[in-house]
Amino acid sequence: MQEFVAHIEKEDLHSLSNIVFTGNIKVVSNLSEAEKAVAYLSKSELLGFDTETKPAFLKGQKHKIAILQLSSDTTAYLFRLHAIGIPDCLAKLLENEAIKKIGAAVHDDIKGLQRIRRIKPNGFIDLQHIVANYGIQEKSVQKLAAIVLNARISKAQRLTNWENKQLTGLQQLYAATDAWVCREIYVQLINNKSDD
Repeated sequence: MQEFVAHIEKEDLHSLSNIVFTGNIKVVSNLSEAEKAVAYLSKSELLGFDTETKPAFLKGQKHKIAILQLSSDTTAYLFRLHAIGIPDCLAKLLENEAIKKIGAAVHDDIKGLQRIRRIKPNGFIDLQHIVANYGIQEKSVQKLAAIVLNARISKAQRLTNWENKQLTGLQQLYAATDAWVCREIYVQLINNKSDD
């Protein structure tokens, strides 16, 4: 069984090689695309999950979630919630307990989703709640990726405008990577446990 370090310093992240999602990235901007995406994602038992929100730079300003990312091991879908809301098909997926959705700080994301539509979320697993079982005390996805996958993910696009008419290629790659890497961290942790 692999031993994981409890902490990693920010400086140590720079020595690691960068990883990005190399699968298909699909942006979902209308109901018909959402239905196709959900049909594909519903075949997976395990999905990476994350959200992106337009940053607020003024005191008291708050934006709703703009993008919801769900990723299998090979395809990431970026749902443009500010354009389509949470359609019925997507709500059903988020409420399906048979499909595990892996993220970090999931509680905050779910609260944000419920500002858009009342859903009864099921099947969500928060990495921040399970990593302590492996002796890891870090909570950020960036540091968890470094500890568990021995790789660095970029956070350069985090504070960009997620409500842009067109998402840039870099935004798409960042969003897809963030969801996919949560899935990869979870898979690595579970495989590590089964090595006992």
